[in-house]
Amino acid sequence: MATIHQTTMNPGKLDLLADWLPKQDWYRPGGGTLERAGGFRLDDPAGEVGIELMVVTDGQASYLVPMAYRGAPLDGAPEGALIGTAEHGVLGTRWFYDGEQDPVVRAQLTELLHGRAVPQKQSESDAVDDTVTVAAVDGEVAVTLRRELRPTGEPAPGEVVAGYTAPDGSAARAVYLTAGR
Repeated sequence: MATIHQTTMNPGKLDLLADWLPKQDWYRPGGGTLERAGGFRLDDPAGEVGIELMVVTDGQASYLVPMAYRGAPLDGAPEGALIGTAEHGVLGTRWFYDGEQDPVVRAQLTELLHGRAVPQKQSESDAVDDTVTVAAVDGEVAVTLRRELRPTGEPAPGEVVAGYTAPDGSAARAVYLTAGR
């Protein structure tokens, strides 16, 4: 499982997202300052890429932003995939990418939908996040992310449901991703 370093990062993740998020076609303008509202992490089996499914809210909506943290630029990254770069107090320069466009993140999301990846808490090393519910499926799947989260119940087959803080401050659960065929 991933080691979480208690250190500084400049700029911070929310600062990077404040510039990148409004440029996305699925973002609804008009909200306020971004705040962290939930999420979880996944491991890269090779140990090279940090993977976090971060939820942020701007006071009007909650957004899922899967991120890849890399020690070097992603070769062949699509235009718009780079969220930004930051200086990590332990690891040095990190390149942050939209996880939907990162092959390592996509592979681990597929593994999660098959029940073979273990969701981890965002801020604790070696800690399973048992609030994430996966209704695993078999076979080949196409991962679909839910970028704007809406409260829901338990997952249907091929869905991952997890908790977050809704814009009004209440605790909520939503479908983060689904398995299409």
